[in-house]
Amino acid sequence: MSANQVSPQLELWGGVECTVNRVGDRYFDQLQRNGHDTRIEDLDCFADLGIQAIRYPVLWERTAPNGPKQADWGWADQRLTYLDNLGIRPIVGLVHHGSGPPHTSLLDPEFATGLAQFAQAVASRYPWLEYYTPVNEPLTTARFSGLYGHWYPHAQDDRSFLQALINQCRAVALSMQAIRRINPAAKLVQTEDLGKTFGTPLLSYQIAFENVRRWLSFDLLCGRIDQTHELWGYLRQNGVDESDLAWFLDHPCPPDIFGINRYLTSDRFLDERLDRYPPHTHGGNGKHAYADVEAVRVCSDGICPVDTLLKEVWERYQRPIAITEVHLGCTREEQLRWFKEIWDAAQQLRQDGVDLRAVTAWSLLGAYDWNSLVTRDECFYEPGVFDVRPPCSSILRSPQPRSTAIATMLRHLSKGEPYNHPLLEVPGWWQRSDRLLYPPVACGHTSEETINPVKLAYETAGIEQKETHPLIHPSTPSPLHPSTLLIAGATGTLGQAFARICELRGIPYHLLNRQEMDITNSTMVEQVLNDLRPWAVVNAAGYVRVDDAEREFDLCLSINADGAAVLAKHCAQRDIGLITFSSDLVFDGDRQQPYLESDPVAPLNVYGHSKAQAERRVLHHHPSSLVIRTSAFFGPWDDYNFLTIALRTLKAGQPFLAAEDAIVSPTYVPDLVHASLDLLIDGEQGIWHLANPGAIAWVDLARQTAQLAGLDTAAVQPCSIDSFGYAAPRPAYSVLSSERGVLLPDLDRAIAQYLRECDRVRV
Repeated sequence: MSANQVSPQLELWGGVECTVNRVGDRYFDQLQRNGHDTRIEDLDCFADLGIQAIRYPVLWERTAPNGPKQADWGWADQRLTYLDNLGIRPIVGLVHHGSGPPHTSLLDPEFATGLAQFAQAVASRYPWLEYYTPVNEPLTTARFSGLYGHWYPHAQDDRSFLQALINQCRAVALSMQAIRRINPAAKLVQTEDLGKTFGTPLLSYQIAFENVRRWLSFDLLCGRIDQTHELWGYLRQNGVDESDLAWFLDHPCPPDIFGINRYLTSDRFLDERLDRYPPHTHGGNGKHAYADVEAVRVCSDGICPVDTLLKEVWERYQRPIAITEVHLGCTREEQLRWFKEIWDAAQQLRQDGVDLRAVTAWSLLGAYDWNSLVTRDECFYEPGVFDVRPPCSSILRSPQPRSTAIATMLRHLSKGEPYNHPLLEVPGWWQRSDRLLYPPVACGHTSEETINPVKLAYETAGIEQKETHPLIHPSTPSPLHPSTLLIAGATGTLGQAFARICELRGIPYHLLNRQEMDITNSTMVEQVLNDLRPWAVVNAAGYVRVDDAEREFDLCLSINADGAAVLAKHCAQRDIGLITFSSDLVFDGDRQQPYLESDPVAPLNVYGHSKAQAERRVLHHHPSSLVIRTSAFFGPWDDYNFLTIALRTLKAGQPFLAAEDAIVSPTYVPDLVHASLDLLIDGEQGIWHLANPGAIAWVDLARQTAQLAGLDTAAVQPCSIDSFGYAAPRPAYSVLSSERGVLLPDLDRAIAQYLRECDRVRV
């Protein structure tokens, strides 16, 4: 489809996070981290979504670091041919938040000509390609590399920022010139993040500046910057030659499609009242000191609506628009809510006459370490449309990308079909009151055209600004919401944890105790399900006294197996989703490698037998239910798990005995609950193993945690499992791993999070 032809319906595009940013002398390559570097079959998964186009990398740094004559085209040849066979249009990116090969940088005067030479080589090899993004988000990259110092070449002044921006925009124009000499029909899809800035009246001049500066890359490419431009003085004042600006007037390269990348934290709020905000948000401009925070965390009226932002683009440039990145690093239901909100807004804008072509599901394979703006190598993974889990760690990952609920939604939207999920009825965290981390302020909309005191703000160069990406803590849902999750087991550790985390995630729920719903009572279960009509049930009820079960066989079996089967039967009859929990004690421990889902069960004790029987009966009655095997709970919210008892004993100055001959894979309860909810929303079924990766003896678990807590590890004394005199035999080795996908972070990270949360709970 030509950029001048409007599709009869909104198109769905996709994109792979492909950043190759440089920090010092280290390169952070997202394609290596997400595994797509070696998995061409991912493209079949993408095609199954129904996407019409994909933002796809043929990156300078990866393909021709030593120049086009020494380029390795093998990877691009295979994948571009494959995409063509699948009927997916590539929108080829040449530099994605990068600074080019090692011999150049964004401040190198030869950066632009170097990229143009590579662009010509790409077009010569693939003359059929029509859509290009030579440089992704040049303004954002210039800020991170030239103004904030996050990325190479780590400059922190306005002069470097502007030089990096001009070099990138010149590279875009020269690249498109080179490409169009080979393919005159080639189209430029230029991407940028256009987040708006709000703030206090005192800082209105700074806000006005920020809201004009966000247009710089587009204005340069469109040949709009002359002596009448609002930022002419700022540009000239910070070392930009008039000849450089004149070059863009003589060589305009307006985008054929304006690509707008939209993120929740892009809108900013500036406030000189520093006492309201933590020190890491403090900055200034040489005239005033102020905090720079996410607007969504302080604005009582929320973020700037996406339709308002896109209308500004349309009114300013009157050219086709696409939303070229939609991604949210958050829980699954929030990812669904965010994409659906953007999609619906785009549909409405088309009806209102805006030439909006497509919405792009970005980060099809997720993203790594963007919580630190890719400045640290911590393998922090945000799932996307598919979940690949961190190949950059040593743990086993899913052998193939796993479809999430977002993929299901996209398949519907690409066909023009409605997509409904009960959790879409709940507002996203950015619309709920608990999003506010600071005293709320009504932000409204700042006018960019009525204020132009830029000289006042930038008489002093070298403005410092900090961008933060806090963890998301959504608000408590309304208990009256009709679409509810039913949680059985109100008195247990797991049931309480599900309730707590559902509140954080904005998932309406009913938490029931045994008096409210006895899962062994078929009539009672039927009545509760008919009354509450939940969309899913979490069975966190159960008999958990492993040793008592040896003498209470019938009671253990009744609750764990019969009760689970009753729930499964009634949920299946009503097409209600179900999660139930099993245990590592279904295995006998007669091995020295982690158990996988397909390994045969052989329980040693009554409790294990009850769980093994529950698995069979639940999946018989409700084949689409989810059975989670897990192991050795520890968490910050109850007083009776192994680690909490160990720390309490050690703090009291007493010795703590722990087995040295029993190897387990401990499970941090909050991680377990989050992953279980994601799997439920994704519609997964069958048996899954969920435990924090890591095989460890009980004694070593206690020692490691004690050391991190600053306690005396010598007081942790080893002993044999037999010395405890347990009535129920335990397997000597019950480590769990997964052939379906390891979804929980490793044990070291889980223990560190446990200790942080314990400190927070005590406060």
